[in-house]
Amino acid sequence: MQVFEDWNLKVKKTFNATSNKEVLTVSEAGSLLGLSKDQMKSYVDQHKLTKVPIMRSVVRYLLLKSEIDTILNKI
Repeated sequence: MQVFEDWNLKVKKTFNATSNKEVLTVSEAGSLLGLSKDQMKSYVDQHKLTKVPIMRSVVRYLLLKSEIDTILNKI
């Protein structure tokens, strides 16, 4: 039986395997900060965090884990 894998997590896994930068999905970053996915998207725009674009997608992006870690250390 094939196990469902969230598309964003699949892209993240592929990106992390091929890059020296570690990334998080918007949902993962939001859960670390106690925010919903929509709240996290607003937070990213307000604080001008780096959006790592996903090819072939205009609305989806990943976030740099290092930026989220920095925010968590300030809290």
